[in-house]
Amino acid sequence: MRLNHQRLLAAARSAAASLALACTFTGAALLATSAQAATASTEAATRHPIVLVHGFMGFKEIFGVDYFYEVPALLRRNGAKVYVAAVSEVNSSSVRGEQLLQQMKQWAARDGIQKFNLIGHSQGGPTARYVAGVAPDMVASVTTMASPTIVTAQQDAESNIANGIRSYGSWIEFAGTFVAWISGQSQLPQDASALTLKEELDDFAIRFPAGLPATYCGEGAPVVNGIRYYSASGIGVKTNAWDISDLAMQQLSEPSDGAIVSCAARLGKVIRADYPWNHIDEMNHIFGLIGKGAPSPAQFYLTHATRLKLAGV
Repeated sequence: MRLNHQRLLAAARSAAASLALACTFTGAALLATSAQAATASTEAATRHPIVLVHGFMGFKEIFGVDYFYEVPALLRRNGAKVYVAAVSEVNSSSVRGEQLLQQMKQWAARDGIQKFNLIGHSQGGPTARYVAGVAPDMVASVTTMASPTIVTAQQDAESNIANGIRSYGSWIEFAGTFVAWISGQSQLPQDASALTLKEELDDFAIRFPAGLPATYCGEGAPVVNGIRYYSASGIGVKTNAWDISDLAMQQLSEPSDGAIVSCAARLGKVIRADYPWNHIDEMNHIFGLIGKGAPSPAQFYLTHATRLKLAGV
């Protein structure tokens, strides 16, 4: 099955528009909810601060609503020092990686930080891998959630994402510009022509091989040059009938989260590759609407912070 260009465009526009519109009407109430408690414990008190990195068409926050919904506040309540990156919604992972690196340098200079634990969802994963590759002294760990590391010929044939982005580049850039503007980051450049998914991932495999599995659907080295690598992914597609983002999820021939094939999202130590979440659930959106009986995505990030703490990073 192929994802035609019109469906791709509709999915991108729907995801951006639905998040932005929902944030407009619910932001104030959600701010009050997320600011309730002071630090509850030191469970997430990692040695080095955590940096959350959003994916394609993502944002730092919109009207107080996080891309990683309720995750920063949860981590902070449990002792973590957390920074949230703001990088281009529509651009290459290398451009986004440079933007992330510059923010990290600013945080390091301002707050006396030596290293960071990078956690990226979707394109946030290769964005973080770029920084680990060009500035390894600033990175203690890289964790990717449903972030592609390869695109096989079969996956490329099924989704045809790169061709769709090229064909509707101006519309996708417009959507990215709108999300950047509404999230207060209008200075970020948008460039759909730079999004050549398969070519970029092939290039990344050569330039930044740390943590990549030697075989398809395998595990990579958990520690490379002193940097710890972790990954996780889901295999849910349509998980909640009330969640409008489910409409954008695509059933692929291999187990996937509706956007990224699970076996193609492995890096370093695989925490789990079969969470019952789709690509939007993995960042705890839209507003925590997940499948019945599914574990909390927000709790995943808290548990992982504990994992990082126990690992000494």
